[in-house]
Amino acid sequence: MGLPPLDRSTLWPYEDGELGEFYYQRYAHPTGAAAERALGELDGGEALLFSSGAGATTAVVLALLEPGATIAVAEGCYYGTPTLFRELARWGLNHVEFDQTGPPPDGVQLVWLEAPSNPFLTMPDLEAAAAHPAPVLVDATAATPIHLRPLEHGADLVLHSATKYLSGHSDVLLGAVVCRNPETAARIREFRSRSGIVAAPDPAWLLMRGLKTLELRVRRQTETAAELVRRLEAHPQVETIRYPGFGGLLSFDVSDARRVETSTRVIRNATSLGGVESTMESRHRWEGDRVPEGLLRLSVGLEDVDELWADLKQAIEA
Repeated sequence: MGLPPLDRSTLWPYEDGELGEFYYQRYAHPTGAAAERALGELDGGEALLFSSGAGATTAVVLALLEPGATIAVAEGCYYGTPTLFRELARWGLNHVEFDQTGPPPDGVQLVWLEAPSNPFLTMPDLEAAAAHPAPVLVDATAATPIHLRPLEHGADLVLHSATKYLSGHSDVLLGAVVCRNPETAARIREFRSRSGIVAAPDPAWLLMRGLKTLELRVRRQTETAAELVRRLEAHPQVETIRYPGFGGLLSFDVSDARRVETSTRVIRNATSLGGVESTMESRHRWEGDRVPEGLLRLSVGLEDVDELWADLKQAIEA
């Protein structure tokens, strides 16, 4: 089947004076609802779309937590997540970082995991987290539903920056949350409609386009990434290599990251990840001393593995 029609309407007439399923785009729209159904089926829960991954993060914590609450967030996760939590500290939201390979700390109201973490590529102990009394959210942006369905492992919520692998073509800004509990989904949906952190029809339609090829893309990216890791491990100028064993995201350390990232010809020196074209960048420019100065994050695209390796090798040895 092809994609459903793109409906850009912002309003729909009442039906005999009563609200229909759709009436104003900020609450819901047909294209977004279709995309949410498709993603919900993949992750095994009720999906909600947002204007970005950061917007999804904001909606979750403000909809579900009270002032004075504390989030236990995985060390080494996407740096923008604790950065946002620090921004919200003025409203009484606290957070502590912990080693997600072990159990979360006591006395927190939300456990925030990342599977795998970006850019350190650690995997959480999902069993230990599920045993914690607080709700558990897993940011599965890098794993995608192809490699991990956190709701099946006891998580309560899954978050995706759908800009990345789910959409897959570096032309969509979109976030998503998938909920196990319908009541949780209803609360977040209510907050979304009131705050306006909504996804427009166009990116929702492009998400559906991306989901149609998601498994093919992720399988190919995983195969290529695993082979590049094997070759990087044998290169004498490459230091620490981080890879969880699946997916298209890896990181490694070199002595001069700036020289290497600016010497590639096939791999684009750009931020973001999960697209069909490979990208690589030094994360130190964004994250400072939180990461090693020589750390390079590589998002593997769909190019030929030998072509990518030749590009990497010449850049490392330049």
